[in-house]
Amino acid sequence: MKEVFGDRLRIEWHSFPLEQVNSTQGPEWKLWEQPDEYKSRGLWAFRGGQAARLQGKELFERFHMALLRARHVENRDIANPEVLIKVAEEVGLDIDKFRQDLPSRSLLAKIGEDYIRGVKEHGVWGTPTLVFNGRQAAYLKLRPAPPPEESVKLFEELFDIIYRRPYVVEVKRPRVP
Repeated sequence: MKEVFGDRLRIEWHSFPLEQVNSTQGPEWKLWEQPDEYKSRGLWAFRGGQAARLQGKELFERFHMALLRARHVENRDIANPEVLIKVAEEVGLDIDKFRQDLPSRSLLAKIGEDYIRGVKEHGVWGTPTLVFNGRQAAYLKLRPAPPPEESVKLFEELFDIIYRRPYVVEVKRPRVP
């Protein structure tokens, strides 16, 4: 997308753990406040993203995309810190720094800040949620991924609907049983 839109498109990735959204523990429970022994489906992956972010935007984006591919294409267990380290190696992160930063509990605060900001400022409840120009937000579910030759056109059409037509509140396809 950046190749097509250049400086007109700024992509910011934020942490939004669905484990928090789907928790049955009550509103006071916070995923990012759980002890290291807590068995989480995604907290280590979020920590990995934050550790990668400490090495700069470009390396973070490479790690983030590789992590998504590892989870959704290769079916790797991204809840396993060793898998995160392997992905970090594959994309060229400073692996010693990544190993040092990954277990740091200081990374957890940013995960919580992102989550709370998403809920309070944009009403986020699911991922992925696109936010255009800091104002118009919409949750998007695609399955399967669009063919690469359609990606730019689809993005432009989504922008048109989400940003330019705020009166479109929901579009949902019924599924035939």
